[in-house]
Amino acid sequence: MPRLFPVLLAILTWMLPSPATAADPAPPPDLLRPVGGALVRPFDAPRQRWSAGHRGADLSARPGEAVLASADGVVAFVGRVVDREVVSISHAGGYRTTHEPVRAVVRVGQRVRAGDLIGHLMAGDECPSGCLHWGLKRGDDYLDPMSWLVATGIRLLPEGLELPPPPPAATGGLLRELEATDLPASSSGLVRPSSGPVTSRFGPRFHPVLHVWKLHDGLDFGAPCWAPVRSAAAGRVVLVEANIAYGNRVVVEHGSVGGRRLRTSYNHLSSIGVGLGQAVGQGASVGRVGTTGYSTGCHLHFMVWADGQVSNPAGWVS
Repeated sequence: MPRLFPVLLAILTWMLPSPATAADPAPPPDLLRPVGGALVRPFDAPRQRWSAGHRGADLSARPGEAVLASADGVVAFVGRVVDREVVSISHAGGYRTTHEPVRAVVRVGQRVRAGDLIGHLMAGDECPSGCLHWGLKRGDDYLDPMSWLVATGIRLLPEGLELPPPPPAATGGLLRELEATDLPASSSGLVRPSSGPVTSRFGPRFHPVLHVWKLHDGLDFGAPCWAPVRSAAAGRVVLVEANIAYGNRVVVEHGSVGGRRLRTSYNHLSSIGVGLGQAVGQGASVGRVGTTGYSTGCHLHFMVWADGQVSNPAGWVS
């Protein structure tokens, strides 16, 4: 029997996975940004689990702004931790994302898909103008969620879709006509950002790319690629980015309009014509219509926030 022991031990060792293989974790899932704002404070890994550090990434966002699931998963926790409301989602491979401070619209045990609404940002003390603290963990280990974004630039959907080039001079008459068109102001004083017809309205709809029912948070204008996109009111550019969902995107802060603090967003652009911090006049060009991000064809997706809450643009540019 003593002679058989080394043989049995060798067989068992051969049958069991190697320690390196068993310990190698699966990579985190590809992540989408839960909000569209810029990174205002990066992840800073603590030297020890109990030591100081910044255990997540802070993304600029206004109180009331929609917070989206960054990957498929199951809601693991909804509730208060110390002085903050937190939503936590479990993902494949033992990973978990956390979002705070967030007023949840989901419940524990609920399945969510990437891009689903999970709540709205609440006011907090981390950032003077508001931000979401977004965390990623595997077990007790903190990871940088920004390192696992599905893309740092623009992704076109469906796969293989390419943006048409600017039209040649012989066929550019329509675009020149659109550029010369004066867009009339609405009763609110805003002008329509595009001369194209409204092709999809604000409200619940079946998403043409993600194939789930979710809020369509703006108005779609069916204008051709490279048609001009104009600022609905005078203001200052507060965000210029290539967003995974909204594509090439410009956000303009307008200050008080009709007694409410107003912000507008121009999405899926083929090109951007303004810079961060730039002042723009009403009707000034901010870019060109395109089909970047989660888009199936050329159009402008126009959004409005009133006092920090996503608002139906039809009430402002009817």
